[in-house]
Amino acid sequence: MDTIDRLIINQLQSDFPICETPYQVVAERLGLTEACLIERLQALLDNGTLTRFGPLYHAERMGGALTLAAVKVPTERFAEVTALINAFPEVAHNYARSHELNMWFVIATESLDQQQKTITAIEQQTGLRVYNMPKLNEYFVGLKLEA
Repeated sequence: MDTIDRLIINQLQSDFPICETPYQVVAERLGLTEACLIERLQALLDNGTLTRFGPLYHAERMGGALTLAAVKVPTERFAEVTALINAFPEVAHNYARSHELNMWFVIATESLDQQQKTITAIEQQTGLRVYNMPKLNEYFVGLKLEA
């Protein structure tokens, strides 16, 4: 990652323009062309420096529900349980952890009732207890890189 990549990451974390040509506006702020900005952003995604670029929604403020959940999956069943959980459209992402609760995932639903129904269905399909860990407080952590 070079200085320009660091500047791009820093710039894209705040004040993203809401307009018809947001990438052009950001590119101009950075002294780049729009094509160069998009190419570099895609390269950061492709090489794994960034895993995601997109908006963060406050599901609760929009009437929905969001929670972090975890399960303790026997090692020999990990691939099977991953497939079962990932088949739920409510599961936003799923990842392995080095912890007793070794699979963590986010559930995003339109209501708390639907969230509980999803948790219950996952428990029924996997035969494993789902530990629901709803957000109590929200914190924003910005990452600023030295250019």
